[in-house]
Amino acid sequence: MKLGIVGLPNVGKSTLFNAITNAGAQSANYAFCTIEPNVGVVAVPDKRIDALKEMYNPAKVTPATIEFVDIAGLVKGASKGEGLGNKFLSHIREVDAVIHVVRCFENDDIIHVEGSVNAKRDIETINLELILSDLEMVERRIDRTSKAMKGDKSLAAGVEFLNRVKEALENEKPARSVECNETEKAILDESALLTSKPVIYACNMSEEDFTVGIEKNPHYQAVIEIAKEENSEVLPICAGLEAEISSLSKEDKEMFLADLGIEQGGLDLLIQRSYHLLGLISYLTAGAPEVRAWTIKEGTKAPQAAGKIHSDFERGFIRAEVISFENLMQCGSLAAARDKGLIRSEGKEYVMKDGDIVHFLFNV
Repeated sequence: MKLGIVGLPNVGKSTLFNAITNAGAQSANYAFCTIEPNVGVVAVPDKRIDALKEMYNPAKVTPATIEFVDIAGLVKGASKGEGLGNKFLSHIREVDAVIHVVRCFENDDIIHVEGSVNAKRDIETINLELILSDLEMVERRIDRTSKAMKGDKSLAAGVEFLNRVKEALENEKPARSVECNETEKAILDESALLTSKPVIYACNMSEEDFTVGIEKNPHYQAVIEIAKEENSEVLPICAGLEAEISSLSKEDKEMFLADLGIEQGGLDLLIQRSYHLLGLISYLTAGAPEVRAWTIKEGTKAPQAAGKIHSDFERGFIRAEVISFENLMQCGSLAAARDKGLIRSEGKEYVMKDGDIVHFLFNV
């Protein structure tokens, strides 16, 4: 999974990126500090991996990973090339989902590119540039499909749907706000539109906001209203706070967050929201050689899940021996679970569940 971090200059993108990846991206108080996108790969926090590590004492532990891409700040006119905008827009096109960092804190020492803090205006500025870029692509797609339709009337429904997308874009609404069925969703995915990508609005707030109550922040409330209209997610986060705790040990981090009355750090929440947004789950394989998490789409059947490990596993799939993580933990060992009949034998139609611990049998 690849997540692109976007936003206006000086909203805290690179600070947040540094905090969650410890990748050391350059961060400074001026526009276009980030020109080429910085990339960091982060292990997905998973307590199930930790528990299986204790149980099996494996030679190797491999968690699931997420790739974060810190994309340079966009400005007005990016869709027309302003601020090297075309290059930056192409970077957004390559990611699975967008983390849109929105400044929701006041600080006179940190310059805002527009001269003032206004979350609603900032979101509209970014969205408009993405919409203008998408509008050009949709118009070209409609033109090509309309010409092809003269020899293939089955394309008519696709053209009708694309015209609905175009109408939404012309009304400054992102493509993801357009209701669509499965066939139309496939058309949307093929179109590779920037505004069709799932979005999490990361509201960069002050540490004080988390002390007095984030709901009192008017910028945060404005972002919530926008997200509701376009089926996006909202995550309150303090980039400065995440930077402070990024170098702490696991125990010290938990104590630090507990003192602030915060249950989870921003990275953990960001990953959870990203998984939910993209419809992802993890299954696990466990043994003395390796304990590993594998990321799949929700609804994936056993043979296709096996194919994540190796194509031979899918091609020669026989069956899957499955036990839930909770059942394994309650039994204390795989042998005890087997004695209790808790290991299930599942066939080709089995739909994988989050937290399944699996051993695939195959023959090629």
